[in-house]
Amino acid sequence: MYFRLIILFIATALSAPVAFAQQAPSQEENIPFLCTFSKSADKSWGDDDNVQIIFFVMPATEKNPIYIKIFDPNNGGKHDEGHGPFNSKTRFSVYGGLGAHSNPDAKKHDPEGNFKSGVQLATKTFDADMAYDDKWFSLGPFNPVEGELQPDVGGYVFKVVIEGLEGDDGNLYRLFLSSDKTENKPIEGGNMFTYEYSFRLSDVKNSVSHLYPFITSNLVAVKVNIFDFDNDGMVRLVSVAKRGDIAKVSGDAEWTVNTHEVIAQEYNTSFDIQFIKQKDAKNNNIVVFITNQYNQLMPFYTSPIGGIPKYKYKIGVKVNN
Repeated sequence: MYFRLIILFIATALSAPVAFAQQAPSQEENIPFLCTFSKSADKSWGDDDNVQIIFFVMPATEKNPIYIKIFDPNNGGKHDEGHGPFNSKTRFSVYGGLGAHSNPDAKKHDPEGNFKSGVQLATKTFDADMAYDDKWFSLGPFNPVEGELQPDVGGYVFKVVIEGLEGDDGNLYRLFLSSDKTENKPIEGGNMFTYEYSFRLSDVKNSVSHLYPFITSNLVAVKVNIFDFDNDGMVRLVSVAKRGDIAKVSGDAEWTVNTHEVIAQEYNTSFDIQFIKQKDAKNNNIVVFITNQYNQLMPFYTSPIGGIPKYKYKIGVKVNN
């Protein structure tokens, strides 16, 4: 139901075809990299479960082959986080077919049960091989109909499961949905989303990173769960009706939960959850997932549906307890 409401809003709000964000992280998020640590890594380095799952959506009308591309998939070199000599492996796997997204285990914030549901279409494991450092690697081509048809989501869904295997290093990478193997060419009407995001904050003091959950008219409240923020600054929520709800932040290897009430003026808009860096600390990796008032996970897209929210009302700043 939540996805159906999102798709209906898009269909009525946009009168012309649109190519949605097809890269993770997106420019709007201002996040440098996604990250996945290997199994021997300390949780205090910023990854709670060593698995990340990203979904790509292809419109049902798309007939041309697609590629799922990974930037800097190896462990080591220019971007990754090493703890001693690089000794890690990371596996990237693509799934489609029945159950890839519809299976409930694929939509949990912890990798439990059959989270690798569906049909495995491709897989590649990367170690410290410098041939892949600071470069793009393409998985595919895939026929769009190899995904799982999910009309409520907007088309055929492909799932990418990223697993940290042996080792203790942090693999930092980006993803892109492309119509071309060698160039990053977005696909009209394509999109991507996740239920949990593990990512690197910018090292630049006073920089602001963003997440954009979409608020439908059935929501009463959202709960923002944040892991291992390291007290690195401020987290606040901005909307068309909130100038800046200040949130509690988590310390080292800790979770914190902030509940934000939803009012009618915010229906069919996105929230802007802002992570404002205020320290000089580097290499801060965090995990975020978002639930509704029933503790059901909310999908959030890498670009804000309906645009970046702008505050319109004169209200005070509120601290959530």
